[in-house]
Amino acid sequence: MSLDRSLVSGLPAFAGLSGDDVDAILSTARSSRFPKDSEVFSQDEEARQFFLLLSGHIRVVKATPEGEQVIARYINEGELFGIAVAMGRTTYPANAVAAVDCVVLSWPNGVWQDLQSRFPGFGANAYQTIGARLQDTQSRVVEMSTRQVEQRIAGAVMRLVQQSGRKTEEGVEIDFPITRQDIAEMTGSTLHTVSRLMSAWEDEGIVKSGRQKVTVTNPHALMLVAENRRRK
Repeated sequence: MSLDRSLVSGLPAFAGLSGDDVDAILSTARSSRFPKDSEVFSQDEEARQFFLLLSGHIRVVKATPEGEQVIARYINEGELFGIAVAMGRTTYPANAVAAVDCVVLSWPNGVWQDLQSRFPGFGANAYQTIGARLQDTQSRVVEMSTRQVEQRIAGAVMRLVQQSGRKTEEGVEIDFPITRQDIAEMTGSTLHTVSRLMSAWEDEGIVKSGRQKVTVTNPHALMLVAENRRRK
């Protein structure tokens, strides 16, 4: 049974495409569910499919040669991911892990060239996604080498709030489970350092955190920390 185009209505990957074009693209896709903490694919696995996240959040985790885990980014609803075929790769560069229960669309890599030629807008949107992520990666490399650890951690939390924030009575909550260890793995820091800083920010009324939950109660103050503009 073909997928209903309303599932992807308004998503950036399908911007500018007619309803018939969307139906044609969806005709080669299949929908799968991934429970929390399960892998959609693993690092260095042969890349046979590319994906779009319909609901949930995906954690992209890179394993280093030394065995450490680095969280490269989070994939949000409506984003393409695992597009190794568009990058000329034969394997996936990292693990994709469901941060919560997820619903994912997937296409076999064999249809990529046909989709690109028939629907240039779809291919262009995919390459735009790749370009934005490469730029983000470059920015994070610069940040790792030029910013102090407090700035890096504040900046990482601010990015998550901007990408996946949900307004609550207390502030803006990161809309998926995230631990202090996750934040450490995003910023090249340690659990001890993240815990120390988060506790200090809680005392100052900047954030509020619980088990796998972070709410920014004073976004402006956190931005000043990230930009090293806070008065000492």
